[in-house]
Amino acid sequence: MGKTWAVAVLLIALAFFAAEAKLKSKPKVCNKGWECSGSIYCCNETITDYFQVYQFENLFSKRNSPVAHAVGFWDYQSFILAASFFEPLGFGTTGTKLTKMREIAAFLGHVGSKTNCGYGVATGGPLAWGLCYNHEMSPSQDYCAENYLYPCVPGAEYYGRGALPVYWNYNYGLIGDAIKVDLLNHPEYLEQNATLAFQAAMWRWMTPMKKKQPSAHDVFVGNWKPTKNDTLSKRLPGFGLTMNILYGDLICGQGFIDPMNNIISHYQYYLDLMGVGRGNSGDNLDCSEQVVFNPSYKADTTS
Repeated sequence: MGKTWAVAVLLIALAFFAAEAKLKSKPKVCNKGWECSGSIYCCNETITDYFQVYQFENLFSKRNSPVAHAVGFWDYQSFILAASFFEPLGFGTTGTKLTKMREIAAFLGHVGSKTNCGYGVATGGPLAWGLCYNHEMSPSQDYCAENYLYPCVPGAEYYGRGALPVYWNYNYGLIGDAIKVDLLNHPEYLEQNATLAFQAAMWRWMTPMKKKQPSAHDVFVGNWKPTKNDTLSKRLPGFGLTMNILYGDLICGQGFIDPMNNIISHYQYYLDLMGVGRGNSGDNLDCSEQVVFNPSYKADTTS
């Protein structure tokens, strides 16, 4: 009887430890509500855990000045709401806290430089004037090109709009499909809704231009490894390559030109204001000598 009882206790104990091991082997399920759920990144800090409204205000301190061109448009809430669509994909939720903060500074560095209306003697310095614009002020053309998938809609205008300005009918159509908003018929949405404007920019940050190419997000957070050809083309992971992906030969492969230096300056300025410090800018900061992924003379109007 004693032996039988001992065996039974042993079997129960083994079953208990097996069940406990099984539970431990399962991926931890995390759910932070609307901000992040159902993703491997949801156990990590989300953007609101380390990037607060006061920091957003510091980065874009002059955006609501009377002389700015988008007063009252851009705000922290719109940024966070847009980010909630991409945090489950790793935007601002990948890696260590330092990596996450650097990614937000990098993304906003691009945004700030592209929406800046500051100048050399501007109050607070030229880098304090990011998010001054939400659309192109004096379009030089109609940005309408023949395209089978995304033909121009009569009456619609496809000049630059948004946080990373979107140009051309095919780009409005492509991004609209991706974020499930009819931007081809209503490109004006990007200058009427700050959440959509940020969302379109985040989609661009998170999405490769073409298959077998990395996204800006991937190269910045270390998800991408350069091939031998990339190395020979001086395309290495870092902030510089994000410029290559987003702007190609408009910015990269031309030496240390002012437009490239301006984007880098915004990134480092934001790192300082976020308490990270420009000393943590990372390697391969510029793209001055990089061979671009997609030369403009080979531009594909479907992407």
